[in-house]
Amino acid sequence: MLDLTIIKAISLDLDDTLWPVWPAIERAEAALDKWLGRHAPMTAAMFANPKARHDIREHVVRSRPELKHNLSAIRREAIRLALYRSKENPLLADDAFEVFFAARNQVTLYDDALLALEFLSARYPVVALSNGNADIQRVGLGKYFRAAISAQQFGVGKPDPQIFLAAAGAVDVPAHNVLHVGDDAALDVLGALNAGMQTAWVNRSDHLWVHDASPHETVTSLTELCDLFRAGEAPA
Repeated sequence: MLDLTIIKAISLDLDDTLWPVWPAIERAEAALDKWLGRHAPMTAAMFANPKARHDIREHVVRSRPELKHNLSAIRREAIRLALYRSKENPLLADDAFEVFFAARNQVTLYDDALLALEFLSARYPVVALSNGNADIQRVGLGKYFRAAISAQQFGVGKPDPQIFLAAAGAVDVPAHNVLHVGDDAALDVLGALNAGMQTAWVNRSDHLWVHDASPHETVTSLTELCDLFRAGEAPA
C-alpha cells in the first residue's frame, strides 16, 4: 500500500513510461539508414541485412565489455566497425551516430505524460532514471526534472539498487522517502524495492504480475497515479 505521506521525491523511468520507445528507435534506424545510403552506401547495404547488423553489435558487446551499459557508445562503435568492414571511412561514425541520436530523441509522449510531469514536478523533485540513452533536454522535458541519471553515465543499470540510491542522493532524499515510477516489473519495481523505495508500477498493457514481491501501487496510466495524489491532498 502506497504511503503518500512520506514521499519527498520521485524517480521516474523514461522509455515506455513517458513514451513508447520502439517507434522512436525505428524512426532513428530509418534516419540512420537513409544517411548511410547517401554517405556510406556499402555500410548501408551491410546494415540492410538484419543478421549482419546483429552480428556487428554483438561483436562490439563481446569485445568491449566496459560499454555494457552505454547504449550510445555501443551504437557508435557498431557503426564504426561496419564502416571499417565495408572499407568506408570510419571517421563518419560520429556524424552517423548523431543522425541516429537526434531522431531517437524525437519521441511521441503518451497522452498522459505531460500533464503528469507538470503535476508531479510542481510537488516534488523528480529524477529521471533510465537504462536507455534518451536525453531529457533533447526530448524537451528537462524543465520537469531536478536531475537525470542513466546507466550509461553511472556505469550500473537497473535493477541494481545502487543506481536507485544514486537517484535519491541526487536530490538529497533518503531512499525510503522516494517513490519510483516505471513500467518494467523487474527493472523498475523489483530494483526499487530492493533499494528500499516505494514503487508504482505503470501497467499500461494489462500485464500479469508474476513476482513474489509486489509494487506498493499499480496504475494503468500516469493520470491514475496523479489522481492518487489528488485524493491524498483533498481535505478530509
